[in-house]
Amino acid sequence: MQLQSSIVSGLNQVPAYVVAQVLGSTLASGTLRLLFDGKPEHFFGTIPAGSNLQSLVLEFIISFYLMFVISGVATDNRAIGELAGLAVGATVLLNVLIAGPISGASMNPARTLGPAFIANRFEGIWVYMVGPICGTVSGAWAYNIIRFTNKPLREITRSGSFLKSLNFTKN
Repeated sequence: MQLQSSIVSGLNQVPAYVVAQVLGSTLASGTLRLLFDGKPEHFFGTIPAGSNLQSLVLEFIISFYLMFVISGVATDNRAIGELAGLAVGATVLLNVLIAGPISGASMNPARTLGPAFIANRFEGIWVYMVGPICGTVSGAWAYNIIRFTNKPLREITRSGSFLKSLNFTKN
């Protein structure tokens, strides 16, 4: 019952969080447009450089990876919390390097919506709504499936490493 009430409480906060994200993204994009003369070639948003399908698949995959890593390092008490920022930052960097040239590597619908509102450019906007949302939900779901175990961390790492099972001292 405790878990159910905390889930309902968390879901009640989602609409305000979404509004805050989109409002922040819109205000930031508006500020950039004012600072840099608002010329059409200065579009700070994301639009597919490849096909919509390529961008959709890439946004799904990179959002999946990002949420999987976040779930692992920021929510699991078995992870080293001090390294969470490094792990998440490295994941974002790799995602941008891989998907940036094709999809823009949005990973967040609000990051796409704000600039689209300011510039009135909505080409392929559905890609950035569907891909990241489905990717993050799938990433969290996948992590939760493998997360739940009764084994302590030292037992998981002891049995999980094939290097430890090799015995190099034998002749």
